[in-house]
Amino acid sequence: MPNYLWIVVILIIFLCIGKKRRTAAAVWQIQNRRKQNKEMLIMKEFAKQFIGEECIIYTITSNDGSIQGVIKEIGDSGMIIERNSGQREIVNLDFVTRIREYPRKKNGKKKGMVLD
Repeated sequence: MPNYLWIVVILIIFLCIGKKRRTAAAVWQIQNRRKQNKEMLIMKEFAKQFIGEECIIYTITSNDGSIQGVIKEIGDSGMIIERNSGQREIVNLDFVTRIREYPRKKNGKKKGMVLD
């Protein structure tokens, strides 16, 4: 293998490691802040407003950055979300950064594309 391919492989490995470290640092920082400020209780109370609504839930750790579905139940530290496919998912409220009702057009139909 030529020398430049080794350099590319090593560079990709370092980029992957760096991304994992940044994500871990962000998670640790948010957990620390929430423990100190009791934001968990506030987020839980706000999330209860969206029970039964189709929402977009933005988290730190999800691969695509958001989860779409109907919020079914809010527990002490998490929420149960039912996706459109019928799958149920539990999300830890520690990692939720934003909850948004799914945008709709004037006639009540869901928008095709959601841009943030």
